[in-house]
Amino acid sequence: MVTGGNSGVGKETAVGLASLGGNVVIVCRNKNKGEAAWAEVKAKSGNENIHLMLADLSSLKSVRDLADAFKSKYDKLNVLVNNAGEILSRRHVTVDGLERTFSSNHLGHFLLTNLLLDVIRDSAPARILNITSESHRGAKIHFNDLQGEKYSAFRAYGQAKLANVLFTYELAKKLEGTGVTANCLHPGVVRTGFGHDDSGLMSLVIWIASPFFMSAEKAARAVTKLATSHELESLSGKYFSKVKEARSSEESYDEETARHLWRVSEELTKPFSQS
Repeated sequence: MVTGGNSGVGKETAVGLASLGGNVVIVCRNKNKGEAAWAEVKAKSGNENIHLMLADLSSLKSVRDLADAFKSKYDKLNVLVNNAGEILSRRHVTVDGLERTFSSNHLGHFLLTNLLLDVIRDSAPARILNITSESHRGAKIHFNDLQGEKYSAFRAYGQAKLANVLFTYELAKKLEGTGVTANCLHPGVVRTGFGHDDSGLMSLVIWIASPFFMSAEKAARAVTKLATSHELESLSGKYFSKVKEARSSEESYDEETARHLWRVSEELTKPFSQS
């Protein structure tokens, strides 16, 4: 399963996995864009076993519906790529009353992963990949302002990307001995439609800088390798920059912060079983 599969790294990762013969589920928020991506992934990979599921990762109900729909159709999940995300120049609030950058980049994937964890464990050996960013460096988890009342696009995005790394490390500990690995990856600064859904200065800056970014196809090769390479199958709780293991920020190794973030994330998304 690849979230955010309608464009950019998500779509090209789906192509890469499908080209290796896998059954691939792409998760998209928009039906029309999703159907176009579904057709393109099939055409580029030559693989007919591509499936589309719709969900908005910023909506907890939508995430729960996605997990229920997946479990009703499939009994195996060997690879989960938590890729969907966004950066917003202005503060937006979700249907759950949560700040959207934090919700769509972290909480949605935290909830989805936990809801699917029983299927993933039963599918072992299996892998969970969380797509993060070098933007996590210099960031902190603002537990006194997780909902971004003092909103800054870069602060909110950096916090969410740091949350991805902390979540990965804590998840890896919880999965020790299960045959399921959890790693996170900065795929590179990628030329995609990222940030273009939000009007304002952020979208303009990304548009101006995008010619200097790497292609989604190149970045997706790193994701595909981490998802499938036999030489990496036993590695867990690691941070990768492209295809190389690297050290993440000092803040990301704070175990108490990771445990506290997990507890807060549980509280904000609870209960996992709620329908």
